[in-house]
Amino acid sequence: MAAVTASMVKELRERTGLGMMECKKALTEADGDIERAIEDLRKNSGLKAAKKAGRTAAEGAIVTQVAEDGSFGAMLEVNSETDFVARDDNFKGFAAKVLAKVFESKSEDVAAIMEGELEDARNQLVQKIGENISVRRAAIVDAPAGGTVGAYVHGDRIGVLTVLQGGNPEVAKDIAMHVAAINPVVARPEEMPQEQLDKEKAIILAQPDMAGKPEQIAEKMVQGRLKKYLAENSLTEQPFVKDPNQSVAEYAKAAGGEVLGFTRFEVGEGIEKEEVDFAKEVMEQARR
Repeated sequence: MAAVTASMVKELRERTGLGMMECKKALTEADGDIERAIEDLRKNSGLKAAKKAGRTAAEGAIVTQVAEDGSFGAMLEVNSETDFVARDDNFKGFAAKVLAKVFESKSEDVAAIMEGELEDARNQLVQKIGENISVRRAAIVDAPAGGTVGAYVHGDRIGVLTVLQGGNPEVAKDIAMHVAAINPVVARPEEMPQEQLDKEKAIILAQPDMAGKPEQIAEKMVQGRLKKYLAENSLTEQPFVKDPNQSVAEYAKAAGGEVLGFTRFEVGEGIEKEEVDFAKEVMEQARR
């Protein structure tokens, strides 16, 4: 059985708002798997969807560039070991050079882009600042004929490219800002993976208020809650962050546009990062 650490309990509390003992028990029963613990808690207590993990596993920056005619856009994630280095002008200059190559080549192949001159520049930067620097991923997004790409970067840490049919660059940028803030799962309800819907349905059926319900009533309740889940997690159905009285789709339509899709990068998402308790480390050294 995996050991349940204080940091795991802390993360689960932050994501669910539940008490320490309840979170510790859930993690123990889930063998230390946070996502499984959240699913079990939702099944057993009717807990609403948990917040996404707030911590990131690596530092660095997201940078974007959009063609003047809005026909395509590029986005890049470059990682460093510390946030301090990510704010350094040398680091920013290097990220800009790599982005320029991505934009020029319209390629997402990071390994190919970094060959030669850029890899030499990376090695020189590593030697200069004393931290490892890595170019993690790139994205190229194309707009269809008559469409436009918009970009938004929040604090160098979250970057979004959106694609509209029609509309204009300002509207596309506003919707990119919405995606950065709200983080929808898909662009449209019909794009939600069936696997995700099946998983959500299982969670709904296991909630306490579903117990003992006749099959027909239970199915109606499930469909109603799935519809709400799709509305909450699909970009086009979400209340627009700048004007909650209209949906994102309605905002785009008012400007003669239609939302086609989005790409969202967040610094360090999906990368494991070791958390160090410096106070504990100092105490242990003091006892030696």
